[in-house]
Amino acid sequence: MEDPIPLLIPRYMPTRMLEDKPRVWLVSAVESMEMNISVSGAGNCNLLQKTKDSIDELSFWTWSDLLVALKHYQDSPRTATSSGILEKCLDSLVGRLAMASEVTPCASTSSPDSSGLRISFNTRSTQSSKNGLFRATWWFEDLSALNPNLIEMLVKSMVSRGYNHVIVSGFLFYYQKSKFYTASSDEKREVLEIVIDMLYTLDPSSISCKSLFGVLRPVLRSNISKSCRNKLESMIGSQLDQATIDNLLIPSYGRSYLYDVNLVLRFLKAFLRDGGSELSPIRMKKVASLIDLYITEVAPDRCLKSSKFSALVMVLPDSSRDSWDELYHAMDIYLE
Repeated sequence: MEDPIPLLIPRYMPTRMLEDKPRVWLVSAVESMEMNISVSGAGNCNLLQKTKDSIDELSFWTWSDLLVALKHYQDSPRTATSSGILEKCLDSLVGRLAMASEVTPCASTSSPDSSGLRISFNTRSTQSSKNGLFRATWWFEDLSALNPNLIEMLVKSMVSRGYNHVIVSGFLFYYQKSKFYTASSDEKREVLEIVIDMLYTLDPSSISCKSLFGVLRPVLRSNISKSCRNKLESMIGSQLDQATIDNLLIPSYGRSYLYDVNLVLRFLKAFLRDGGSELSPIRMKKVASLIDLYITEVAPDRCLKSSKFSALVMVLPDSSRDSWDELYHAMDIYLE
């Protein structure tokens, strides 16, 4: 009788892939055929258990082998989850990343805006910063091929192991950008929601404010869930003192006035709410200066309602301003 296992393996699969990791395909095959104890009736004939036992040798698999397995099982998650292989592959992969980061620590990744996490370099970049980028992000491109569900599992595993949140946030931003080149509108929405949900679990100080505004642009043009939108606005609001005036000049899509004043008001409320009593006078003054500039920019808009203008003026406490000159100037512009 012809061996049934090869018949279950796609004919188009490269020969080398089958040689590198036949056990991955074998588990799928034997599970499809229900070749377990209940069918075979004898423990020594339990092909599924024997195959799963061999999977326990994951520590000897290469990085490429793990990627092949993950890419295969992301298309059949139910089988992978039931057999436990997916979790084992992810655990092994994250463990190797953690070991690599310990062996080659990179000081340039201590900040979310550090040069070690920038994808491109300017002419002033040094060779050491380029080496730092490689040590911190060499795996970004490999793992960007995984689907959003696997990325969620991956990030949760990394966070549980105490992996550097700055690196994790950098990968999530990289993943979102790389996926957008070929994704459909529905796929983009799924990617955005997973990226935002995972960023929300990280230490806020590890997330680049500039990169959050980069995620905001496609969010404003997509139909993501209200929960994810609120999370993104909350993360941006908590770092509003790091924003620039250009960040806040967001067009008001589908409305009569030029800029999205309602969105900026929500940022401000998040800044005040999330900061609470811990807001330092320095941070408050930075945000007040930024908002005064913003009010000056939106004041010439003839469609801006007086209620919105007043809300911008009054949202921050008087103690946050050392000078009212810029605000008075904006009021003059608006009244004219």
